[in-house]
Amino acid sequence: MSHALSLRRVTAHVYRYPLSVPVRTSFGTMRDRPMVVIEVEDKDGATGYGEVWCNFPAVGAEHRARLVSSVMEPLLMGRAFASPVEAYTFLTQATAVLALQSAEPGPFAQAIAGIDTALWDLAARKAGAPLWRFLNRAAQPQIQVYASGLNPDAPELLAARRKEEGYRAFKLKIGFGRERDLRNLAALRETLGPECQLMVDANQAWDLEAALAYAADLEAHRLAWLEEPLRCDRPWSEWQTLAARTRMPLAAGENIMGQANFEAALAAKCLSVVQPDMAKWGGFSGTLPVAQAIRAAGARFCPHYLGGGLGLLASAHLLAAVGGDGLLEIDANDNPLRTDLCGPLRRIAAGRATLPDTPGLGPMPELSAIEQYRVAVRG
Repeated sequence: MSHALSLRRVTAHVYRYPLSVPVRTSFGTMRDRPMVVIEVEDKDGATGYGEVWCNFPAVGAEHRARLVSSVMEPLLMGRAFASPVEAYTFLTQATAVLALQSAEPGPFAQAIAGIDTALWDLAARKAGAPLWRFLNRAAQPQIQVYASGLNPDAPELLAARRKEEGYRAFKLKIGFGRERDLRNLAALRETLGPECQLMVDANQAWDLEAALAYAADLEAHRLAWLEEPLRCDRPWSEWQTLAARTRMPLAAGENIMGQANFEAALAAKCLSVVQPDMAKWGGFSGTLPVAQAIRAAGARFCPHYLGGGLGLLASAHLLAAVGGDGLLEIDANDNPLRTDLCGPLRRIAAGRATLPDTPGLGPMPELSAIEQYRVAVRG
């Protein structure tokens, strides 16, 4: 099947939703929720949509939108590509030196990932197939999900609301001091009951000594995984030491970029749960083969995601296409940039969501619903 693409327009739309309750992590605080939507249009007038990761730093959304308009779009115009993979490879190679010269491989990779997602959405729409099936004809549309981003201030209250909505797995942010973290875990377990899965995310808060000291206390809470207890740039030998001295499954991957680095992570055999973020690096073209390798290695593929609704939908389609027992991360905090655009992921039943049979990522996003949050980008 041909997925040939010839573009006449690539547009980046920037949005910001101000938060009444900031999202807190061990390394920083989000006071608004940004989103960069990528819209591509081919020579036939067909369109596709994607999303660029842009949470940190606070100016990240506008910066990445400028990369798309000033660097990526001119490269794509006037060229034809046999497939989204070919376009992804071209953009990656064409900007490799510039990304090094500017010391910004991350923002460049994120801009390319958002464009790649939009190109796959476009190709699937033109083929008349939902993306989950376009990627894998044998795939099934139902996926498991979990509620993420539970802040350290009375997290059991938000978790209780999400449990009423159908969630059966929850992830707490930790790294705010032993007493506070353990108190929050105890409150969550009491509120959610023994039947719900409970995970924690330290957001790279500790060194190996601190992580080892925390491990015994955390194990008492029967955690499904401990996420990013160490910095992502620590040697795999430290992760192996931690894995050997705790019964908790270790999780990481959102801050790994590049297929070779994922291969190294899998070879270390210390991660039970691997969490690529397709909006941070890879889009569908880069992340699909990584996700397949994760499953082949016997680990659990659980896509990381924290952003707007289009990137969340893309992550859901990727998980459905790859299959397995992984869970999709869905932010539990209020954010209309997510809920107004994520379609079927608003409806959770017994910890699961079902993707539609409509082409691409689903019905065309109604960006007019979030127009009040649009931000003008100059330059």
